[in-house]
Amino acid sequence: MIKAEGLSKSYSEVRALREATFDVADGEIVGLLGPNGAGKTTMIKILTGYLQPDDGSVEVDGIDVLARPRDVQSRIGYLPENAPLYPELSVQSYLQMMAELREIPPQNQLGQIAEAIQATSLKDYLTRPIGKLSKGLRQRVGLAQAILHKPRLLILDEPTVGLDPTQIVEIRGLIRRLAKHSTILFSSHILPEVEAVCDRVIIIMNGRIRADAKLAELEATDNAVMVFQKKIGNLEFVLQQSPMVKRIELLDSKNGQPSYRIYGKSGADLCPALYEAAKSQNWPMRELRRDARTLETVFNELATSSMAGETEDESK
Repeated sequence: MIKAEGLSKSYSEVRALREATFDVADGEIVGLLGPNGAGKTTMIKILTGYLQPDDGSVEVDGIDVLARPRDVQSRIGYLPENAPLYPELSVQSYLQMMAELREIPPQNQLGQIAEAIQATSLKDYLTRPIGKLSKGLRQRVGLAQAILHKPRLLILDEPTVGLDPTQIVEIRGLIRRLAKHSTILFSSHILPEVEAVCDRVIIIMNGRIRADAKLAELEATDNAVMVFQKKIGNLEFVLQQSPMVKRIELLDSKNGQPSYRIYGKSGADLCPALYEAAKSQNWPMRELRRDARTLETVFNELATSSMAGETEDESK
């Protein structure tokens, strides 16, 4: 659905995007994650044909965005951070106007407006002026206009900013429903939002793509955690005989039960070997699981390395 190669963009001396290359397959829900000012919005503006890159190429649904921006835009539904709404219009009037702007054939407009209203649960608010709606309902109206023409690609830029917890849950559910029919690129700097909605994440920092992987792959480690009923005196001696074990760390005990993190070095799952070792030694084990990092941990690690890299670049 998206194929971007070597995208770069600068604003005067500020390098907003640096040789960004990535693909998004049809039907994926991909989170574009990064801190404020990382280059997310610049990336989206290039993908939607509203901004020309300095270098690189990008295709959406097999169409060159730079050569045929109007054709690409007809296939994209876009909800910017601040939805382009007209507060004096009713929900129904606004969607009718957007259907005409989208050049939806007159005979199809009523049906597609009805589908968008049903998808966003707006049927009870059709005659209300948009300016009288809550922030959450206005976001739904913005989403309704974005899906009105049944886009192949739906791009959402910070869709939950400023919403209360109940509204955020509603928007999350709506995005999951929309994903049944469209590829979704979900831009955010809020980590729990990406974890709750997306299957895969692209992390961008200082204009560079720092990670591009499924969440499960990013969060996985080579390590394992073991919890016992009591402290195991010979644990380190026994486990370090294995070529798969790098080192062992004693963690804080919970409910008087000592926990250990076993660091692996082979890239394989340690759990089967650890289970066999515990079984052979008759250790009173309460829990054995593969360790995992949170997205927050991954993000902070990348942020630290990114800052170090930028400092090094500036010193050259």
